[in-house]
Amino acid sequence: MEWRDQGIILAVRRHGETSAIVEVFTPARGRHAGVVRGGTSRRLTPILQPGAQVDIAWRARLEDHLGNFTVEPVRSRAAALSDRMALAGLNAVCALLSFCLPEREPHEALYHRTEALLDLLGDDDLWPLAYLRWEVALLDEMGFGLDLSECAVTGRNVSLDYVSPRTGRAVSAQGAGEWAARLLPLPPVLKGEGDAPDHEIAEAFRTTGHFLMNRLAPELGSKPLPEARQRYVDLFARRLRGPAPEGPP
Repeated sequence: MEWRDQGIILAVRRHGETSAIVEVFTPARGRHAGVVRGGTSRRLTPILQPGAQVDIAWRARLEDHLGNFTVEPVRSRAAALSDRMALAGLNAVCALLSFCLPEREPHEALYHRTEALLDLLGDDDLWPLAYLRWEVALLDEMGFGLDLSECAVTGRNVSLDYVSPRTGRAVSAQGAGEWAARLLPLPPVLKGEGDAPDHEIAEAFRTTGHFLMNRLAPELGSKPLPEARQRYVDLFARRLRGPAPEGPP
């Protein structure tokens, strides 16, 4: 059994003395793992980094075996390693994909969206909005998409200010009534409206985070959502607040 494809490395862990088990995300094979012989060598270690784009050949005796990978570099995203925000974003993407995606199930549209997102690493002006849209797409791909087309209570599509934490449907100010305090925010950026200022993106992360943590994660077992996602959101919120004021001399 064998195949060849391009993919994005999601995770690498040591296997034995010199090998590594590498997890990749490919358009045709989804999330797939394999052993890279000599994966801890000085030649391969710089290639086997989360977020890197690689050409992969997989071979195994039977289809359900772990099998072996041979990898060749296509595109390095090592530039992210020198930027704290970019590195946090890359780690969040790779961790969420490794956590959410079922093994060996293709998600081609999500793959191409992920590739485009990672190509924006280091662009601090474009990345937060692109990452937010990627989280929305991830929820949709996993079956927890948000329905923001009309109010779940009134059926109208005006004054949509909230999201139901239970159904993921939009709720208008009129429909929310006394329940408004229990609903999630629906900033214009989540509806694709306005200029997408940072404070709206931060507010939207609260909504997508709720569905990732409280709806998606429980469906995948007892493991909590990867901490890498919250680390990126916290860094973004810290940037929004600006640098801490200096103390007295």
